[in-house]
Amino acid sequence: MPLRRPGRAPSAPAPRASAPARARSRRRLFLVAPFAVLMGITGGTLALTTGSSDASDLPSRGVPESVAVKPVRTAGESVVQIVAHPDDDLFFMNPDTSQSLATGRALTSVYLTAGESDGRNARRQDPRPPADKAAYAEARQNGIRAAYAEMATGNRTSPWDRTSITTAGGGRAELDTLRARPQISLVWLQLREAGSITGDRPHSLHGLWDGRVERLESQLAAGSPVGEDFSYSKTQVIETITGVLRRFEPTFVRMMDPTPGINERTGELSDHQDHMYGARFAQAALARYADEPGRPHFAVQNYLGYSTGSLPHSLDPASVEAKLRALRTYAWTDHTDYCEDPAGCGDRKVAARPAGHGWAHSVRYTRSDSTSWVQRGARPGELYAFAVLDGRLAVWHKAGKRAWTGPVMRPGGGMDGGVTSVRLPDGRIAVLGTRTELDEDAPEAYRREVVTAVQTAPGGGFGPWRSLGTPERDDATGTSDISAPAALVDRAGLMTVYVRDAGHGLAVTSQRPDGTWTAWAPAGGTGLRGNPVAATDAAGRGHVFAATARTVLAWTQAAPGGPVTGPVRTGLPPTTVALSAVPDGTDGVRLWFRKPDSGAVRTARFTDGSGVASPVRELPGGLAGYGAVGAAGDRLALRTATGAVATGPAGALRAGGGRTLFGGAPAATPYGFATLGLDGGLRWDEWGRSER
Repeated sequence: MPLRRPGRAPSAPAPRASAPARARSRRRLFLVAPFAVLMGITGGTLALTTGSSDASDLPSRGVPESVAVKPVRTAGESVVQIVAHPDDDLFFMNPDTSQSLATGRALTSVYLTAGESDGRNARRQDPRPPADKAAYAEARQNGIRAAYAEMATGNRTSPWDRTSITTAGGGRAELDTLRARPQISLVWLQLREAGSITGDRPHSLHGLWDGRVERLESQLAAGSPVGEDFSYSKTQVIETITGVLRRFEPTFVRMMDPTPGINERTGELSDHQDHMYGARFAQAALARYADEPGRPHFAVQNYLGYSTGSLPHSLDPASVEAKLRALRTYAWTDHTDYCEDPAGCGDRKVAARPAGHGWAHSVRYTRSDSTSWVQRGARPGELYAFAVLDGRLAVWHKAGKRAWTGPVMRPGGGMDGGVTSVRLPDGRIAVLGTRTELDEDAPEAYRREVVTAVQTAPGGGFGPWRSLGTPERDDATGTSDISAPAALVDRAGLMTVYVRDAGHGLAVTSQRPDGTWTAWAPAGGTGLRGNPVAATDAAGRGHVFAATARTVLAWTQAAPGGPVTGPVRTGLPPTTVALSAVPDGTDGVRLWFRKPDSGAVRTARFTDGSGVASPVRELPGGLAGYGAVGAAGDRLALRTATGAVATGPAGALRAGGGRTLFGGAPAATPYGFATLGLDGGLRWDEWGRSER
């Protein structure tokens, strides 16, 4: 099995006594906040009820039971975001976060660490204040509450109710609920952060994951209703996150990339170590949660962290400004207005640079931008759709004009979000993706590999997953940072599979006539980003494309059945990295991509196997958005700047109405298009119906 784990540790961690002075300060906060609310004193972000969700705790806290407000879960869709620090969601997941808030459905953000940093809440140019980690953690919490309240209600001072809850790991966490929108919750686990992006900090999520420390201590925010410090073992952190998932029953999980790769220039980790190892703890918890019966299906989407800032901007100016508005609120840019908390009401470090290092200008998914997850079957009008739910392959089927059936859940867990598919010459379908193997007792065994499953017969079931291995030597070398796979199929039905490796080059493996596969080998290219894409033209020539920060490179066949050679410089301008490729006419392949700083859709055509692009054509109308573009002939399906889907002929795209959000990218077919909803369900629209 992809996940191996030990028996569960005892649930009660050994508490650490807090300092008397801090305990006295915390008790004062417990008593004042509830009565301020009861008396109708609502001082903006300080209108925070401090209570407990456990009735047994209420008398000792002096908090009326009626004050404790429990979160509300809306029917159907429930999104849970798991991040390491306050602001990771604002920098790397927005505008997806704000779009979810606008739907009125359930959203919960989980913060693993307190984000206490050096405890100095000031811009670099400000006078250096004394270090106070508890106060800085509280200020960042205040900033997040203000930003979420503003995104959800338009009023940053909309009050929250703050509660202490028991965790499945045996400690306590803070649960905040937005009073005006109780389906919106924040969970603060308040573990100690690393305090360094890449430096050696054993007392961190990294050190705990690797087994260099047995326990990780808490860092409580100054105003938190959690009254006693605690510490967690590795198993207890995983149990705690699993318990949060159990409580909120997500249908869609957003988290950072657990394999962010290595910075090519410095040779160091390309993302914050808390982002990476926080995501690995979340992976382990999701694997446990997937084994529990009775929960709804859930999908997972990973987000690129720090390195997104070095790539061409993926968002349009209006989206960037909306994202910056939330970040400025979080950063408490006006500094004194509305704030009565001596800890401060936002993150002043971010106030100096609210866009971060270009992070506010982009949002990028890792391994889930495929537009080839819907495939034609062997019979006319037959379709199959594939997605990853609960870490397993989910298969839907449509026979002609009949309704879709499914999902049928295939055996085998550990699958990463995002799969692609190809059709073999005999009508069978092959599905490809990546799978993560992890062992809680052996962190060095962490590994991501490419896998494929093939139909046993046209229209039949799918065989077991087959591992194609990985081009990576080990996890320590490149954090197992391989892309989603792309595949070409020759006329004999043999596949050639490509991935971007951790060295940012292209790697390839080929299927032999006896069904075995060659060892992974370099295929060239430098500075590759995102996921490669592949398509075969009507003449039988294969084309593979991969983006860099400056252009797109191509690998092509000069003649059907010949060797795939490259990379070739296509001559294309910079893109936002997300690509899609489809056959076009009798002799070509068409590549679809987005214009940086705009999101406008662009396209170029490739013929004759040279890898040189035709002149770039930009679609009229300037419809902004982000992510890969689904294409079938002259009809497109794509994500708009609001998160909705736009469809129609390339020259007359129309944005859909409503607030129906989806994960990944749309898939287009000759008959219609599909999206995977945030409720884990397949959504299908026929072209004629969607264009009326």
